[in-house]
Amino acid sequence: MKFQSINPYNGEQFAEYDSLTPEELTAKLKASSEAFKQWKKTPLSERAVLLKKAGQILRDNVDEYAEIITLEMGKPISESRAEVNKCAWVCDYYADHASEFLANEVIKTDATHSYVRHDPIGTVFAVMPWNFPFWQVFRYAAPTLTSGNTALLKHAPNVFGCALKIEEVFKKAGYPEGVFQNLIVHHDTSEQIIAHDTVQAVTLTGSGGAGAAVAKLAGQHLKKSLLELGGSNSFIVWEDADINQAVKIAVTARMMNCGQSCIAAKRFIVLEGVYDEFVSKFKKAVGELKRGDTMEDSTQIGPLARRDLADQLHSQVERSLEKGAELILGGKQDNCFHEPTILGHVKPGMPAFDEETFGPLAAMIKAKTIEEAFELSENSRFGLGVTVFTEDIQKAMDMAEKISDGAYFINELVKSDPRLPFGGTKGSGYGRELAKEGMMEFVNKKTVYVKA
Repeated sequence: MKFQSINPYNGEQFAEYDSLTPEELTAKLKASSEAFKQWKKTPLSERAVLLKKAGQILRDNVDEYAEIITLEMGKPISESRAEVNKCAWVCDYYADHASEFLANEVIKTDATHSYVRHDPIGTVFAVMPWNFPFWQVFRYAAPTLTSGNTALLKHAPNVFGCALKIEEVFKKAGYPEGVFQNLIVHHDTSEQIIAHDTVQAVTLTGSGGAGAAVAKLAGQHLKKSLLELGGSNSFIVWEDADINQAVKIAVTARMMNCGQSCIAAKRFIVLEGVYDEFVSKFKKAVGELKRGDTMEDSTQIGPLARRDLADQLHSQVERSLEKGAELILGGKQDNCFHEPTILGHVKPGMPAFDEETFGPLAAMIKAKTIEEAFELSENSRFGLGVTVFTEDIQKAMDMAEKISDGAYFINELVKSDPRLPFGGTKGSGYGRELAKEGMMEFVNKKTVYVKA
């Protein structure tokens, strides 16, 4: 099977990749298993040095790696550079903190000495998405490799060029053969890989359907899984909020990466006293976003990564309008490009409210009270993150318990940060990435009990 890389901005194919043969896949699985035997014995200090080198290679080649991101999935080049630099940051973070996170945890018992040690488990298989093709991989690979595991990556087919470049980063950094391997295979091969004795755990970032399928396979084979799935984050604006600042953050929260982010703000729940002002200023700001060639630094909005994704978003817009939503801005589609779109008076029962909208579509929802705003926010099968904009910080903090999502941000967009655990609830998956929690997902927390 062959896979094509097609630039969504101009529709031109610029690369082609051959899938692995069954024999080649078997060899890579064996190589991962063999590499683990030595890699787990490599001193942590040496693993940390290699991770630092990987981070530096990313910085030294930021333009090269940013270009392949933009060519393959259409992200504006400035955002692609930021993504590569964020990957370097996560490498530095785990290189600096791994020894602290993996240190033995002494626990006083009736033993002479008792503690928990954190050992690697083996090969961790990753199924990763196209929307942040470098970042999603590095936030998994940095802690996973540094804790002593080996890694196998099955990337999204439209970003196989990015996958090869990521593998190149680890090779250039000096990682031993077989420690990190890229697998160019069809998604149907995932079952065979998960079932293989080499693989001890699987992590997936992607859709709910893909997550359910992988979780089922992992469960059948009694292997741990971590799922980072979709989201329909709410962005709640109270009447005392700084509206100008809220609008500034809201535009980034919705339109970054052309809205193709699980943690993007998708449902804007605005108190009725400031609804008209917020919507008017948001419309003006979105209308001023510069569209154009994604290779130009000034471009802020590009195409969606594939035509089918734009078609799906357009269907959600049309169906929401049929159910009574108001078209405030945009609404048109041209191949992979979908205009930044704002829908007003969105309510439960409309696709723009109920479904994850993966693209530049902002749903405006009016609430009468703060309590109603939180009820609307909770009215979702997703549970990834919530933003609240207000001047009453203490009240917002006191209401954090009302949110069942995995993240609650006050006066800031929901974002991932190497220093903070990241993950969701409900239909947004389970498990945590980043911070110490992310490193603990794929280690054997081994109890050691000594009695003299």
